[in-house]
Amino acid sequence: MAENIWDNNVPVEKSAYIKDENVTFFNIDNFEFDPSGLTMLDLFCGAGGFSVGCSWAGFQPVLGIDHFSPAMKTWCYNHPKSIGCLGDIKKISADTIAKILNEKGVKHINLITAGVPCQGFSIANRKHNDNDERNFLFLEFMKYVKVFQPEYIILENVSGMRSTAGGHFEKEIKKYMESLGYDTSIKLLNAADFGVPQIRMRLLFVGVKKGAKLTIPYHFPAGKFKSHYRTVEDAISDLPELKNNEKSLKYTKPSLNEYQMLMKGELPFNIAKPSHLMNHIAPNHPPSTVKRIKETKEGEAMYSNFKQRIRLKHDLPSPTQLAGGIRPQFQFGHPSQDRGLTIRERARIQSFPDSYCFFGGIVQERVQTGNAVPPLLIYNIVQSIAEDIKKRS
Repeated sequence: MAENIWDNNVPVEKSAYIKDENVTFFNIDNFEFDPSGLTMLDLFCGAGGFSVGCSWAGFQPVLGIDHFSPAMKTWCYNHPKSIGCLGDIKKISADTIAKILNEKGVKHINLITAGVPCQGFSIANRKHNDNDERNFLFLEFMKYVKVFQPEYIILENVSGMRSTAGGHFEKEIKKYMESLGYDTSIKLLNAADFGVPQIRMRLLFVGVKKGAKLTIPYHFPAGKFKSHYRTVEDAISDLPELKNNEKSLKYTKPSLNEYQMLMKGELPFNIAKPSHLMNHIAPNHPPSTVKRIKETKEGEAMYSNFKQRIRLKHDLPSPTQLAGGIRPQFQFGHPSQDRGLTIRERARIQSFPDSYCFFGGIVQERVQTGNAVPPLLIYNIVQSIAEDIKKRS
């Protein structure tokens, strides 16, 4: 009998881009940091959502770790003066990382972040299994916390963690954080409440080191956009129109709103202006797919068996962008153009600035943009953390 690929007892297929065999370091010779500034480690960094959001708040991501090679290429390119580490975090000793950073002059880490792999908790995972080995990777995060003892720690995951194994993992993570000396606050947040043009629920754990003369407990900021969410149109309406398999390297319209100005680095904010338009390449759909998109109304599903694959509605935020497995097809149709989204459009919906370049080809870049935590959400979380640490100093 043929094996049922959706059976949760069948091992999850592993991407060829996951590199768990060896550990490789990048950018070591180019490493630079400001000793007077704030420092952070970005574990399970992916394409860099945490690093981008924390950088806006004044943190320097001195090192990132991930085992997905296209994401590490993206992270290292966009953080050329930071050390990238490609490999299985279970094989990367926190003491070794501490030694490397110490030799580079980094004597203290202020913040450790981790976007722990969420597939085991996600309701979008049709092979959901409480015993999925990915559910236990938060323990690797704890090893780094124990060695570096930063003032703040942040762990992020999908909302599904709350219900997995009857809430066991949420309770265990809080217990571990507190056992290491951190007062821990937990909250389920919607990225749309913080100006991200996407309905994306994320569970955040924020730990504050006890006895560090910091604000305890940590208070989550209130979302300022609850009554007026940014929409898909707000996010992407200034980008050049494309037909199937077309690309553009130039902007053809001015920014039409504050969000687009922010993404292009046109506001007084810690975002660089891009030299040209990057990652704006339309998928190469077969004619039947173009026809299917064309015949689908905004907000409706393009496939009867996959209700989450819709043609986006221009006047609403995007639903949650997904990574889509190891060979993801396009998830969303453009609201007015008969094609799937470009990577730049996906990046805009996630609040990555236009100066941030993604690598790996459209399929692996979909994985990266789907897995990432929205930088604008993280900025709103860590801005007060940066101020708190500076105030103490």
